[in-house]
Amino acid sequence: MPSPLSADRPAAQPSGRGSVDALISQARRLKSDVDAVRRDAQGDGSDPQERWQRALCDLALHQLSDLDEHLAQLRDGPAPAPEEAAPAVHPAPGDTPSGSLLSRVGSAEWNLLTDEASWSGELYQILGRDPAGPALTLDELPSLILEEDRPKLTAMVTDCLVDAKPIDGEFRVVRPDGSVRTVHMMGEPVLDADGSTASMWAVLRDVSELRRHRRTVRETGDSLHRHQQRAQSEHRLAVELQEAVLPPWRGSLRLPHRGPRTLDLAAHYLPSATSSLIGGNWYDALELSDGETLLSVGDLTGHGVAATSGMAMLLGALRGMAMAGTQPGQLMAWLNQLLDATVQPALGSAVCCRYRPATRTLVWAQAGHPAPLLFRDGTGHALHAPAGVLLGATTGATYGQAEVTLEPGDLLLLHTDGLVPGHEGRAAVDRLLDRAPRFGTARTAQDCLRLVVEECGETERQDDACVLIAKVNS
Repeated sequence: MPSPLSADRPAAQPSGRGSVDALISQARRLKSDVDAVRRDAQGDGSDPQERWQRALCDLALHQLSDLDEHLAQLRDGPAPAPEEAAPAVHPAPGDTPSGSLLSRVGSAEWNLLTDEASWSGELYQILGRDPAGPALTLDELPSLILEEDRPKLTAMVTDCLVDAKPIDGEFRVVRPDGSVRTVHMMGEPVLDADGSTASMWAVLRDVSELRRHRRTVRETGDSLHRHQQRAQSEHRLAVELQEAVLPPWRGSLRLPHRGPRTLDLAAHYLPSATSSLIGGNWYDALELSDGETLLSVGDLTGHGVAATSGMAMLLGALRGMAMAGTQPGQLMAWLNQLLDATVQPALGSAVCCRYRPATRTLVWAQAGHPAPLLFRDGTGHALHAPAGVLLGATTGATYGQAEVTLEPGDLLLLHTDGLVPGHEGRAAVDRLLDRAPRFGTARTAQDCLRLVVEECGETERQDDACVLIAKVNS
């Protein structure tokens, strides 16, 4: 075992048994607390953040377990050397019982004058050597070391023996069964009476599991970082795609551009509370080649780039077919066929309207979407919806079509689900209809939109939403 005399100071004396017991109790309490945190962090393994937290907890538990056992060894004293131990307790070569302190920390002393080596029983177990065999000398020790790590061991030993530098480093050993273990070695030269180096002692610790846990923490941390970077890139791409597809106009818009009978239009996209859930919501207003006006809102399931790219595809198809003169009911049927034929299945809801300014007639169809709300003379109601299922829900679906005549001063409100936070379906519609008196006093579509945003846009929402308002001028 190590000599109490080192190169520059006597060996530290062990702490009192009572103080060590108190440290052991503290370590075990802390271990229990960390274990509770680890159990709380358990998940299905799909979240990189959870995997990283769990890996950190596992590493902390492993280190606390080592600390507990090391303190126990400090309290109880070192284990006997192999020649002092009873034969019955010697493990077979290569046997390293998991969780046992004896399998992780050992000590050795090499006498430079007699070329003798003395190993503790623990060191035999770490290196997988037969305790009945002789301890290896410093010249023989490199034979156990992985070839690329031998220069590191040679340099540490040379610095210790020649320059009296302490040893503190790691290397990998190859056990007789072929397994590779990482060993951390700390040691010092032992000086004789005239100050020359008489021997060298060292404590060797098997840190393979500790390194494995640290590697897991590092890898999961890297994975989390890559996941965050990818999520940020996808979010940025989704935002840019959405901004490129949605109409660029801000404020009020009048369509058609020519003629006395126009619609005063205003629209707005309301993001989710976190702004990280960019979905497939859209709004659109377009003057068609025959002088009519196309109004539409819709929502494609999902979030991120897949949803926004799918939305862009649907919106482009909708505009093209509407410009070709396709009526809303048939347009919905073809959009359903398009979505049904896509490689990645998705569902969508939409409302599509064609407004004829000459007769103030609104022809519209819907696919599983909230009906437009019509406000007139301080009251409001939802239009009676024609038949129509969600886009992509079934092959060959047909869609009904409805027609309503508008009057000057009427206000039409089209929206996607989630416009009113905390309210869905009929409750959300009623909440909007309750604002009819205030809408009746608004002069422009933009004023009405401002009322909606004040009512719904400033509140935290779980999902994004769109709203489109059309006011009949004459």
